[in-house]
Amino acid sequence: MSAPTRTQRWCLVRLDDNGNQFVVRTDLSRAAAEALAREFEARGHKQSYWVEAQPPARR
Repeated sequence: MSAPTRTQRWCLVRLDDNGNQFVVRTDLSRAAAEALAREFEARGHKQSYWVEAQPPARR
């Protein structure tokens, strides 16, 4: 029997106005991460937001 495969998870990353990168949220679907990025971008802050694929969890 093969091990179950995990669906790819995504995270939301922020770049602040000082050039620092921070992970804002993890373990999201791609659609949820992209929607959250749009929501934060719409707030008009100077920061940039983007979505990245999370590496597989270690066991």
